Amino acid sequence: MTDSTLHSILLVLVMAVVTYLLRAFPFLVFSGKKPTPKFVLYLGKVLPYAIIGMLVIYCVKDISFDSVSHFLPYIIAGAVVVILHVWRRNTLLSIIAGTLSYMALVQFVF
Repeated sequence: MTDSTLHSILLVLVMAVVTYLLRAFPFLVFSGKKPTPKFVLYLGKVLPYAIIGMLVIYCVKDISFDSVSHFLPYIIAGAVVVILHVWRRNTLLSIIAGTLSYMALVQFVF
């Protein structure tokens, strides 16, 4: 085994352990007899929406309005996501359908 292979394996292992510990941390800290603090419950309610909002801003920040083919796929795919999510209330379905519609529009229409 070469040094670079061992280095890569160790990097993956360290990242896996850190990711596991970060995900397990709230369950370890708040699994006792004490109630979960209200601030943590509040963050659990508002952070998902804030994260989605930031992702939307990140995705649309580089849209060019120079021609219709540059911005219309974004608008249509975004509308697909919003309509499906309002209709079905299924986040995974909305994201997959929006991604597929965007890719189909970019590859085959525009």
